[in-house]
Amino acid sequence: MDPSSLAVRCQNVVKIYATGEQKVTALNGVNLDIARGELMMLVGPSGCGKTTLISVIAGILDQDSGYCEVFGEDLLNMSSRSKLDFRARNIGFVFQAFNLLPSLSAAENVSVPLLINGVKRAEAERKAAAVLEQVGLGGRVNALSSELSGGQQQRVAIARALVHNPKLIVCDEPTSSLDHETGRNVMALLKDVALHKDRTLVIVTHDARIFEFADRIAEMDDGHIIEVKDER
Repeated sequence: MDPSSLAVRCQNVVKIYATGEQKVTALNGVNLDIARGELMMLVGPSGCGKTTLISVIAGILDQDSGYCEVFGEDLLNMSSRSKLDFRARNIGFVFQAFNLLPSLSAAENVSVPLLINGVKRAEAERKAAAVLEQVGLGGRVNALSSELSGGQQQRVAIARALVHNPKLIVCDEPTSSLDHETGRNVMALLKDVALHKDRTLVIVTHDARIFEFADRIAEMDDGHIIEVKDER
């Protein structure tokens, strides 16, 4: 691919976890290019390195060797402060367990990334309400997470990932705790509201029911990318 068209470029990425004398190689020379504006799914058996790979891409983990560039930036060589600022501006997260704060309303949960970026509370909550409207929860902005269904909580999580207009959205098993119909609705929503020309989605999933939403699927095993299939 033309480097200017890439959101992510990983070359020979290695990540080893060490506990005492035991070492586990989670990523073993991963090579993967992800284009701007595409929905890439990472699939494969548990323990194959999928979550470790998205954690490296998102700058949550540092690789032990190799190179990972995100929108032209080498996160490994950034200071902790610079990396935190880069993530706050450019990356949105959708977690398997939603990770909503139960004492906050939907709008307050969604506004958290804006508050981190220094937006004043009133403006942050106004923008949060607008994004909740976009994901079909305009009538639930003041509801606590405990008052929402699983599918609604996932929509709040998606709104939180979108509210600061990031260029990359990373999702870890976004449909695993949802029934089939709700999971498909969530994926349709993600593809509809999250993707535009320059925004990229990287989704870790075991859920074969949602593979059809991918532009490309990268299959992993034993810390390697073993195949990348074009689904378009």
